[in-house]
Amino acid sequence: MVKHQPLQVYERQLCLSCLTGIYGCRWKRYQRSHDDSSKWECTWFLILSSSFLLLLVWSYFWWEAQNDYNEFNWLLYNRSGEWNDGTVPVIAATLVGFSYVTFLLILGLCHIALGQQLNLYWIHKIGVLAVLTSTIAGVVSIDDLWRDEWEIVLISLQSTGPFLHIGAVAVVTTLGWLVAGQVMHGGRRRLQVIVLLLLYVCVLLGLYLVPLTISSPCIMPPASLKPRPSIIGRRGAPMLAPENTIMSFNKALQQKVIAFEADVTISMDGVPFLMRDHTLRRTTDVASRFPGRQHEDASLFNWTEIRSLNAGVWFLRNDPYWTVKFISTRDYGRAVNQTVCSLVELLRLAAKSNCSVLFSLRIPAPEHPRHKLWISDVQKAVQRSGIQPEQVMWTQDSYRYQVRASAPLLHQTVKEMLPVDGLKEKATHTLSLHYSKATVAEIRYTDSNVSLNVYPVNEPWLFSVLWCSGVESVSSDAPHVLCKVPHPIWLMSPDEYCLIWVTSDLVSAAIVIGIFILQKWRMSGMRSYNPEQIMLSAVARKPGRDVNIMKEKLIFSGDIGSGAALTHQPHRYGTAAAKSNYRSKKCY
Repeated sequence: MVKHQPLQVYERQLCLSCLTGIYGCRWKRYQRSHDDSSKWECTWFLILSSSFLLLLVWSYFWWEAQNDYNEFNWLLYNRSGEWNDGTVPVIAATLVGFSYVTFLLILGLCHIALGQQLNLYWIHKIGVLAVLTSTIAGVVSIDDLWRDEWEIVLISLQSTGPFLHIGAVAVVTTLGWLVAGQVMHGGRRRLQVIVLLLLYVCVLLGLYLVPLTISSPCIMPPASLKPRPSIIGRRGAPMLAPENTIMSFNKALQQKVIAFEADVTISMDGVPFLMRDHTLRRTTDVASRFPGRQHEDASLFNWTEIRSLNAGVWFLRNDPYWTVKFISTRDYGRAVNQTVCSLVELLRLAAKSNCSVLFSLRIPAPEHPRHKLWISDVQKAVQRSGIQPEQVMWTQDSYRYQVRASAPLLHQTVKEMLPVDGLKEKATHTLSLHYSKATVAEIRYTDSNVSLNVYPVNEPWLFSVLWCSGVESVSSDAPHVLCKVPHPIWLMSPDEYCLIWVTSDLVSAAIVIGIFILQKWRMSGMRSYNPEQIMLSAVARKPGRDVNIMKEKLIFSGDIGSGAALTHQPHRYGTAAAKSNYRSKKCY
């Protein structure tokens, strides 16, 4: 007996095969399923999502911490004794891990959108756990080693907050397509639908109201913007030349700085010289000149020994700021021949260029021969240089009153936030604070007679935030970068920001409502469809995601209903021609 039975003949679905194959190693059609994902696989998807969010915060931290990469490397050097760029492996590992987890998360979301069952491959599970564990270990290590740097995340939100808000609203609005598909799915329990819908609505409404908590100094009337902050060359221009050398300070002068900032140490014979580290190992060739003394304190060398050291080769060899490849051949030759700079040389250069000098002095140890004479050593250097005392910013808090008594014209500067009465008591002219301590409230709190300097400021976004906050000057390792910032990166009035905020929220709400309406119409259309009604004349239609072509085929079989089943094996396909015809047709 001949029966007519409509069978489904599928086309190859390469995209879907790649999607399920990469995510769960389900490359074959029979391995895929539209059943609900198990609780175990849903848990793994939550772990994947949590890893993505943690890596997102971790990546954002390192992106904003560019301002202090050199500080991080210097911190590692003080702990290990060897100079290495520790940011390179951290950033590389973060980039690889974030890309991997993001790719898997996108594949998982595509599974949900297409109604495919989640089934993360075991190798990916190990990879996600490895990435999550290493990220948590990195967070714990940074919290122990560099805890103060977390402040930069909160500070950066003053610059990026409004834009991150718009981006977050856009992402959650896009996820509305998946949420609407799950809500409109007929097979879901009512409680599951209600919980999912309430969670999504709460997150969306929370994002809509986030701008109420955003406070940025760059949201202000443009007419209230104060003059551009002046730039102080911190150790000169250490990205363009070896730090604390004459070449570095000359490079800073080319960037129109108003002052120099340096670190001062007293030698055995009472000569103040510029040196940031406690030893000479990092920035000089002391290891080759004085092999047995490379770990000694820098203050235990006399000036003749210090002057004989090369202070430029290390910069070209270590390339601490990744800028050596950009310097000219002439500057390369000058850097090779740099020596350690004395305080007198710096003060003379400042006097010649009409710049001020802000220096931090490391007091000699009690066993040092100049322990009780360091104040007079510095004062002699100031007098010998010929610079006006008003151009010298004294930051050392110890023996401040003795210094004021012997040199009353020195520009008194403090590096900690004090009450107004305390600032007046110390006759303070300038307050120099780390950027993490210079909040908008503290900036406005300072007395009008006290100028505020903030350090270190190397990135344009931080410079813009401090500019809008009203800071008078900043100390920077990158004056060549900041001098190219003629105005804040962005500045808008409160009314303009309110308009952007309300408009983005209204557009998002309209899109979400439209998505839910579209998904309801789409799901109702799919539920009303009966695939058995499609015959050979309707082959071109595509009623579902798994059915691409419907064809009618003839199958020759016995009359099962009448009990005449096929008992003769050689003839169960009928004639030989029919048997050959059947084998030549394939059902995919």
